[in-house]
Amino acid sequence: MSPDNIVFRVATWLIPLVFAIVLHEIAHGWAANAFGDPTARRKGRLSLNPLRHIDPVGTIALPLVLAVAGAPVFGWAKPVPVVARRMRNPRLHMILVALAGPGMNLLLAVIGALLLGALLIRPGSGLAWLFLMLNLLNFVAINIFLAVFNMLPIPPFDGGHVVEGLLPRRVAVHYAKLRRYGFLLLVVLLFLLPEVFPGMDIVDRVVRPPVDWLTGAMLPGFH
Repeated sequence: MSPDNIVFRVATWLIPLVFAIVLHEIAHGWAANAFGDPTARRKGRLSLNPLRHIDPVGTIALPLVLAVAGAPVFGWAKPVPVVARRMRNPRLHMILVALAGPGMNLLLAVIGALLLGALLIRPGSGLAWLFLMLNLLNFVAINIFLAVFNMLPIPPFDGGHVVEGLLPRRVAVHYAKLRRYGFLLLVVLLFLLPEVFPGMDIVDRVVRPPVDWLTGAMLPGFH
């Protein structure tokens, strides 16, 4: 199989993406369970089995289309169920549960960068070595992007949960109502706004700078 083969190219993006988004969701469940909410554990969502977390559209279909199109690859897994009122300190612990997902992605990016560095100490030339190298490289890039992207202060992103927990209670109640419009807000901010106002591209202006900085710090030879 050639590195230019579409199956080869898709696999080098899809495999690391599945690991990144599944572990992101599991991290939310681990944190919630540690703070007193066993909902995810009881529903079997702390399992490392990816089949328990895969969303047919967000984990498979959308990333597959993006990879084939050569566009930036991202996606999502089925959200882990969390019940804030079961936690010992719901407001504080919901913030920490929200941060656990991006925190896991940053940790995975560091681990991936270390493994990639170890792999490059003795570079190879075979197709298997190239496949592993590209998987690790994409794994780091995907995890960095997910960590930053998920911290956008838009419900239902993790950043939205953090903002909700930091706001005064009366304001937080109204802010939480935005969750029902989360997908619509995402479409407007990420797709419609840049079309109408080219200088208002949220990804380029807000997400890309920290992503580029972290990528340069972790992958200096590839940035």
